[in-house]
Amino acid sequence: MSKINLLLAEDEETLGLIIKESLETRDFKVTHCINGEDAYRAFINERPDAVVLDIMMPKKDGFTLAQEIRKTDKTIPLLFLSAKSQVQDVVDGFNHGGNDYIKKPFSMEELIVRIHALLGRIAQHTTEDQNRIGSYDFNFNKQILSHKETVYSLTHREALVLKLLLENRNEILDKSAALLHIWGKDDFFNGRSMDVFISKLRKKLASDPSIQIINVRGRGYKLIG
Repeated sequence: MSKINLLLAEDEETLGLIIKESLETRDFKVTHCINGEDAYRAFINERPDAVVLDIMMPKKDGFTLAQEIRKTDKTIPLLFLSAKSQVQDVVDGFNHGGNDYIKKPFSMEELIVRIHALLGRIAQHTTEDQNRIGSYDFNFNKQILSHKETVYSLTHREALVLKLLLENRNEILDKSAALLHIWGKDDFFNGRSMDVFISKLRKKLASDPSIQIINVRGRGYKLIG
């Protein structure tokens, strides 16, 4: 059984190390960051299975970080840790993209159970809902897009672009965030490469007129269908 790759953003270093060491004895691989900027870079580079965020952090707070993560990944389990315990604080956590919210102090057993529950829910949702695009079937792991008797083999990055579009279905996929997620760098040349992938995907999806990938000028792309 492979380990769960977890990103932990917690600026209290002692608490962060305790959480990291505890989780690593329970089949987790943990990347610990002590500020929001480092955590976002780790998210881009590590592609974790789940994210646990403190809210009050230097350089970039947990709410801002969560919103940036959600620009490229709508489905990754995201759990907030916070000493704030008012009802509005919890509501704010969910409004900023969180799937769950744990108030400090908490037990490691509770944290682990909640992470596993979120991973189970997201996996089920992805299996049931994320692989159908109109009359097409999309298998990200096999990098295959199929329509009736026609099967298209996708490149890894082509599949990643389609996955991001699908996760942001009927919403704008921010181009800059997508470039950072796929290439690790937002520059002109990678932007042109992404435009080429978008054109190729449009052609492959042309058999179903209900599906469109539109350009949103100055912002990114939107998959409609």
